[in-house]
Amino acid sequence: MKRIFKILKWSVAVILFLAVVLTAVTYFYMRQPKFGALPEGKRWEQVKKSPHYKDGKFRNLVEKPIISEGYSILGESWKTLFEEFPRREPVDVLPSVKTDLKSLPADSNVMVWFGHSSFFLQVDGVKILVDPVFSGNASPLPGSVKAYKGSDIYTADDMPEIDYMLLSHDHYDHLDYETVKALQSKVKHVVCGLGAGAHYERWGYSTRQIIEKDWYEKVEVKPGFNIFTESTHHDSGRGFTGAQALWLSFYIQSPSMNIFYSGDGGYDSRFKSIAQKYPRIDWAIMECGQYNKAWQSVHELPEEVAQATLELNARNMIPVHHSKFTLGQHPWDEPLIKISALSQSKPYRLATPMIGEKVLLDNSSQVFKQWWKNVK
Repeated sequence: MKRIFKILKWSVAVILFLAVVLTAVTYFYMRQPKFGALPEGKRWEQVKKSPHYKDGKFRNLVEKPIISEGYSILGESWKTLFEEFPRREPVDVLPSVKTDLKSLPADSNVMVWFGHSSFFLQVDGVKILVDPVFSGNASPLPGSVKAYKGSDIYTADDMPEIDYMLLSHDHYDHLDYETVKALQSKVKHVVCGLGAGAHYERWGYSTRQIIEKDWYEKVEVKPGFNIFTESTHHDSGRGFTGAQALWLSFYIQSPSMNIFYSGDGGYDSRFKSIAQKYPRIDWAIMECGQYNKAWQSVHELPEEVAQATLELNARNMIPVHHSKFTLGQHPWDEPLIKISALSQSKPYRLATPMIGEKVLLDNSSQVFKQWWKNVK
């Protein structure tokens, strides 16, 4: 009996020691700059004044559980860790085009997609970079969520001087420490949600560069050119404390055209409201990928993307949030296959550029290949 007691005592001591070591390792690991920072001081006071910050966190307009009824976090975690799902990433190198962004004619209106939700816009002479991730990784754990072969051909060095860098939210697949750090000297202004400026400030950005906004606010770029911050239904966080930085969608109003970027977020009535507020949307850049019925409240399914585009009354739609990182359980090309089928005979035009291909925003007759069809 004494022997059993000694063994139990020794086992408990070992478990406690390992727990202390793991806690210490986690603590010091998460002190790295890539985890960003939480809002403090004046920034924290501004966060607390927001009508969308309640009981210690930012809230969606309509509260919904992140995990859908009939699913569980434990169950979905088990599937991710131990179940195999077919064709979650391509075997082949993805086709791409390397456009020289620095030599674009100043009077050309173009969009260039870099995979997932990263893209460049040049509209009426204003250069905008959205959610750039060029490090090849979409996770704080090195090598855990790696970019597909051929999808990571652009770097921060390839970017021209940027007038406005827009951030939809601070998750790692949208806010990349290495990329943002490398771009600091090229970026005039960052537009992000309340609280998110703490990350940029920790990473060396000056307060003059950072513009933090709540939903339904405006950034005046120049006469006739404005960027409006709109709502979405999502979440935020880079550590154990979540929802301390606000998530956004954007409406870009320029003299020649209007562009809506959905950011990440589940389907709700906001698209009808946005259409009423902004009756002309020439281009809708819509999240379409890394979805699952288990977390449908925060990521739209393809049929919801098509419905949302109809409700926006958008003339053209580009699906993003796919073809670079595996964050869902579906086949890597399913978002493109499904949205292509769902968009047939719809009043909007679907544009499916390959990575790096120029989308000529003024050219309504530009044709896009279904480039994914022959990729294994």
